[in-house]
Amino acid sequence: MHASAAPQPAPTQHCDVLVIGGGPAGSTISALLARKGWQVVTLEKDHHPRFHIGESLLPMNLPILAELGVMDEVEQIGIRKYGAEFNSMYHNDRQPAVYYFGRALDQGFPYAFEVKRADFDQILFRNAARCGAKTHEGARVTNVEFRDGQTSIVDAVDEHGQAQHWEARYVVDASGRGTFLASKFDIKRRNPDHRSAAVFGHFKNVERRPGLDEGNISLYWFDHGWFWMIPFKDGTMSVGAVCWPYYLESRTVGVEQFLLDTVALCPPVAARMNNAELISPVTATGNYSYKADHMAGRGYLLVGDAFAFIDPVFSSGVLLGMNSALQGAEVVDKVLKDPACEAHEIRRFNRIVRHGIRYFSWFIYRITQPAMRSMFMSPRNTFRMEQGILSLLAGDLFRSTPIRTPLFMFKLVYRIAFLLNLRDNLAARRRRRQSLAMTSAPARSEGTA
Repeated sequence: MHASAAPQPAPTQHCDVLVIGGGPAGSTISALLARKGWQVVTLEKDHHPRFHIGESLLPMNLPILAELGVMDEVEQIGIRKYGAEFNSMYHNDRQPAVYYFGRALDQGFPYAFEVKRADFDQILFRNAARCGAKTHEGARVTNVEFRDGQTSIVDAVDEHGQAQHWEARYVVDASGRGTFLASKFDIKRRNPDHRSAAVFGHFKNVERRPGLDEGNISLYWFDHGWFWMIPFKDGTMSVGAVCWPYYLESRTVGVEQFLLDTVALCPPVAARMNNAELISPVTATGNYSYKADHMAGRGYLLVGDAFAFIDPVFSSGVLLGMNSALQGAEVVDKVLKDPACEAHEIRRFNRIVRHGIRYFSWFIYRITQPAMRSMFMSPRNTFRMEQGILSLLAGDLFRSTPIRTPLFMFKLVYRIAFLLNLRDNLAARRRRRQSLAMTSAPARSEGTA
């Protein structure tokens, strides 16, 4: 008898840029680089459409969507979001504080969209293919080997177990919270300044706001964190609670009942959900705030959540991801044309990406402080502070909009407000520090508990 022939290794295929992941960041950089004439391959481990959290966009997403040529498609699947509504059950005599984007420092971007990410991500992924990228679904990257910064070997396997072998001049990690390269290099770190966990689901028959406010995101503070309520075009709504990890870890019931029990802790949310019906699995995430030690090296970039994720409170995740992809496309294009400029371009990329994260982080780390609640519930435009906050909420951090002075004044007034209610603010700070000090399970990807 003849021994069976050994399986043949997968032939090596070549490309200029290999992108790991087909979410918003991966699809954006794939489309932009393909348009510039580079051979781009995008490997997405799942199949579109697939569920993902992060359903509220910001006005500054719109220029990027326009550049990609997908505005009309997104308009078809999204509901317009003209502002963000803040609610506090600690301020019983206060109406919701609504921040309308049309009153920001730059009033030219008065709305954003709320979208179901399954539809939104699919639009961006299909657009990347239309722009010339070779997109592969069901293709999971298993290894990347960097060769002296000139080329990289990327191994992947498709859903049928067939191996793929790619040689690329540049690798972009857009694997999201899978953090492929950060995990490979062992550079992924828990954020020492922030820990949060979330439990969420989709519902129908949730009370919606009237008129132009129908598409606004609503945020509610409660004892263990805050809630989001994000309305969709089809009449359904995403409802989730972002809370301290200790609270999520304390649950003794199933995750669905846990979400409903948590809703009951916030009467204003419970009132809007009096007739609600759950229409999706309830999903929980553990501590998901993290950052990699660095975002680029010779022959590779990390974009979007592959580099860092903080917290969903200001709906910044998709914008930060797509903006890093926009900036990253410029880096890769220039480096492929002139490798000698790589160090300079990486420094520029690093500065821009960290700039956005830094601005949002200051507010995120303090969002549960009584002083911050009070300031958001009582907006004042002295020193243009309210307009500065609106520009932050719009994501207008990367242009020449004069946001620095209004936000500096907001921070100054915040510190005064902190001192004026020192006892409660110190108690909240201690509680936050105790939560940060607690040992909790490692950050994990989304999953149905």
